[in-house]
Amino acid sequence: MRKLFKGRSTERDAFRIPRSVQQSIPIKRVYKDGIFRVSGRFSKTWRFFDVNYAVASPEKQMELFLSYCGVLNSLPIDAGIKLTLVNRQLNRQEFSRNLLMAYRQDSRDYMRREYNGILLDKASGSNNLVQEKYITVSVAKRSIEEARTFFARVGTDLTAGLGRMDSGIREITLNERLRLFHDFFRVGQESAFAFDLQTAQRRGHDFRDAIAPETLQFFHDHYAVDERVGRTLFLREYASFIKDTMITELMDYPRNMMLSIDIVPVATDEAVSEMHRRIMAVESDITRWQQRQNHHNNFSANIPYDLEQMRKETREFLDDLTARDQRMMYALVTLTHLADSEEQLEQDTEALSAIGRSHGCQFATMKHQQEDALNTVLPYGLRRIDAMRTLTTESTAVLLPFKTQEIMDTGGLYYGVNAVSRNLIICNRDALLNGHGLYLGVSGSGKSMMAKQEIGFVALNTDHDIIVVDPEREYGPLIRALGGEIITISASNGSYVNALDISAEYGDGRDPLVLKSEFIMSLCQQLMGAEEVGAKEKSIIDRCTANIYRKYIHKYEGDPPTLKDLYDDLMRQKEPVAHEIALALELFTTGSLNIFAHQTNIDTGSRITCYDIQDLGENLKPIGLLVMLDSILNRVIRNRQRGRYTHVYIDEIYLFFASPGTNRSGINNYSSEFLYKCWKRFRKYYATLTGITQNVEECLLSDTARLMFANSEFLVLLNQAPTDRAELAKLLGASDAQMDYVSDAPAGHGLIKVGSCLVPFINELPRDTELYRLMTTKPGEQNA
Repeated sequence: MRKLFKGRSTERDAFRIPRSVQQSIPIKRVYKDGIFRVSGRFSKTWRFFDVNYAVASPEKQMELFLSYCGVLNSLPIDAGIKLTLVNRQLNRQEFSRNLLMAYRQDSRDYMRREYNGILLDKASGSNNLVQEKYITVSVAKRSIEEARTFFARVGTDLTAGLGRMDSGIREITLNERLRLFHDFFRVGQESAFAFDLQTAQRRGHDFRDAIAPETLQFFHDHYAVDERVGRTLFLREYASFIKDTMITELMDYPRNMMLSIDIVPVATDEAVSEMHRRIMAVESDITRWQQRQNHHNNFSANIPYDLEQMRKETREFLDDLTARDQRMMYALVTLTHLADSEEQLEQDTEALSAIGRSHGCQFATMKHQQEDALNTVLPYGLRRIDAMRTLTTESTAVLLPFKTQEIMDTGGLYYGVNAVSRNLIICNRDALLNGHGLYLGVSGSGKSMMAKQEIGFVALNTDHDIIVVDPEREYGPLIRALGGEIITISASNGSYVNALDISAEYGDGRDPLVLKSEFIMSLCQQLMGAEEVGAKEKSIIDRCTANIYRKYIHKYEGDPPTLKDLYDDLMRQKEPVAHEIALALELFTTGSLNIFAHQTNIDTGSRITCYDIQDLGENLKPIGLLVMLDSILNRVIRNRQRGRYTHVYIDEIYLFFASPGTNRSGINNYSSEFLYKCWKRFRKYYATLTGITQNVEECLLSDTARLMFANSEFLVLLNQAPTDRAELAKLLGASDAQMDYVSDAPAGHGLIKVGSCLVPFINELPRDTELYRLMTTKPGEQNA
């Protein structure tokens, strides 16, 4: 990395001795939109998000690096830029409050105790860090209005630039920005933050009261904040070559710390003029040296290495500016870290310095400048130490702040450990734009185990309703242990589900007959085959649907129609086509497979309900899945009216896309379309729908299934077959390096997609727990 030394004036206030801790905080004024007034400048902070740089392919890494160079080149030249990476260790009280299950003094507290034990064990083995990334822009403007206009333009440019990197940026509020300083100064008191601007103004309180520590003392090589000590370092010596992992390796150190990269872009014309001056100065030095050698009759002497190297570097620097779309930037790297004791502080300083030395760089302690250094590293928007280095865009971009995306949602559930950072993966599906999801993996990869873990978390920690469709009788032990109801649907046990059941809420404001007619067409298509249900058949089905429901939907009193009623009405029609449809329905209405042609005689109102349809057989299973889905739709709509959330899990969801009666592509069109409509509608009904399957390639033959995959905000990919890996990589835009995590992966290892985040994970449930025995499907490991 080439470096040239250049000093720039620092932003300082007139010196005065602070008479309180609050006066040592250099914020002069705050505005309700999050802008600060500091040392005659205005500053604003945005939060930006990580990208999967560490697990990207070399080609993707180069693409991300060049995109980041583009972001740096777009930075305004009349402002100071500060990239701040914040590490804070996970607060134990916050962890317990947000993730651990509260005991309810019931018979299932032993399960909650096991869940909590697993979470605590995984947390203790992780980095136990929460890392956040911010960018602060400061500028000198005459008024707040001018500053707001400037920051709006900068925010737009940053959004566009980081968006091209698959990152994102979010403007933080005043309270969020103040909380950032509060959490740094008051470690362990994060939950105590409370600030309201209007209340503070009304009472005449200083806003700094909400963030200032009790005590803040500065010494020659460290500082003290309440009961903790801290130290600020700066990057003094740069290596000639720095790896793009140095910054992230520093931030992997498990301590509360902040690292800031200050950047001051230089106008290209000014930079070129500066480099011309430097080249002229170097050439003058070389000429004078040669003249001295000639004076001593030493005409063959070689130019000294340092002068030759300086000539080469300055010329290369000028070429970078004029021919390679590089810009000159002044950069400064500062780092501050906190410890519980001075002894630990010394050890941490040495460890961080060792990381720098491993990259050929030297970090040094700011002697007698700890206050200025701390005010520089914190995201106020200030730079109060003179240690800038002159770099090109690419040299600055090597100080890359990206490593891997993290998934740590407030109020979420545990899904494993990030395989790269070793941090917990906490996902809140209810907070996603579309909480529907899929668990995908070959047999034995652990997909059912993970789905059962999620079911257990939801059942034990919320009052949400849970419905499971179980074609392989895998969920019974867990559902019984959770106090749920298992409904076994069989052609021989006398349990009936009315396929044509309908509730008053079914239409949810729309004409319920339209929705029911679509369902019955899907049902007939299952029985007759897609090619047999043409325009004539659809018209007759729609007519008969209206006939059998006309009286019932006026008051929704008495018994709803059944398939037998539909059969009878078809037989009353004059068209021969109607009789053909009736004939196709006969086996399922008056024949031996008539379990869906009677009034429902089972209780489907339990909070946790599992439909066991293993005994339906191959002929009844496809229609059984469709009837179950329509019954679930009724339940979901009713729950919405009552304000209850519903979680629906369908195992072997591929059956909706590959069943008897298919089109020429081999895919069951109406069944998949009905499922897709539920996929789109459930999110409006406070419900999430989760599919579980191993036959990924078969599903992806359906365009409808591909849309469901692409529109799912939550995906869990476990070990995949080679053909499935290729299809999924294309569908998700995943790199080869990412897909390696689902290639010959052990059970419980894979990739998890949450929104735009796609990260590798490890989720292994301890085998010596009752929860494992309730969830496993391996022979010999289940509970007796």
